[in-house]
Amino acid sequence: MGSLAEADEGINHPRRRPRFLCLHGFRTSGAIMRTQVVGKWPEEVTARLDLVFPDAPFPAEGKSDVEGIFSPPYYEWFQFDKDFLEYTNLDECFAYIEDLMIQHGPFDGLMGFSQGAILSAALVGLQARGFALTRVPKVKYLIIIGGAKFQSQAVAERAYAAAIDCTSLHFLGDMDFLRKPGEALLESFVKPYVIRHPKGHTVPRLDDKSLETMHDFLQKIENDLPSDETSNDKHGILNQAYV
Repeated sequence: MGSLAEADEGINHPRRRPRFLCLHGFRTSGAIMRTQVVGKWPEEVTARLDLVFPDAPFPAEGKSDVEGIFSPPYYEWFQFDKDFLEYTNLDECFAYIEDLMIQHGPFDGLMGFSQGAILSAALVGLQARGFALTRVPKVKYLIIIGGAKFQSQAVAERAYAAAIDCTSLHFLGDMDFLRKPGEALLESFVKPYVIRHPKGHTVPRLDDKSLETMHDFLQKIENDLPSDETSNDKHGILNQAYV
C-alpha cells in the first residue's frame, strides 16, 4: 500500500479531507489510476482530498490498452459484450465495492475513470433507490472522468430513472470516444459541475479554467462537511493505493 502523506498523530488538524473511493479504468489497476491522478493534478487539489485506489476484483481477461505504458498486473470490474448490453459479474462487482466501502470507509464520494466512471455514476443512482450499496452511508459526491451510462435497459431503468441529486463533477474530452455518452450522462444529474478539455479518453491535466471549476467543486464539498470533523481520524494515511 502506497501513500503520499501520513497524518501526524496526537496533534490538532484542520477539518478532515473528503474521502473518495477511486475506481480505475478497464484492465488497469488502482496503482495506475493513482499515478494518472496524482501525476497530473496539482498538489493544491490532491492535498484537499483523501483518495483510496483499490484494484478491481477480476484479473484482466484480455490485452490491456495500457500495456507498454503502465506495468501489470491489470484488473477489470466486470465483463461485457461488444454492444455493452450484457454484463458478467456485475452483481459481484457491486458487492465487492460495497465491501471495500465497509472495510476502508466511511467514504464521502466516488471517483471513477472509464469503466470505473460508468460504475460510480450508476451506483449513486442505484443506491438512491435501494438497489445497491444498502449497507453503507449515502454517497454524496462524485468525480466522473470519461463516463457514460450502462446501455442495458434493465440496469438503466434502476440507475437513471430519476434525476440523481448528488454533487458531481464531470470531465468531458473533445477527442474522447465517450464524449457523447458522457454528455448524455450529464442529463441524469442535478446541477453538475463540468470540466471540458481538448484531450481524448484520459485523466486530463487541469488548466486555469478547469482548476477554477475544480476549486469551486471542492469548496462546495468542504462547506458541506461538519465544521467539527478533523483529519485526525482512524485512517491516518492519505492517498492510499490498495494493491
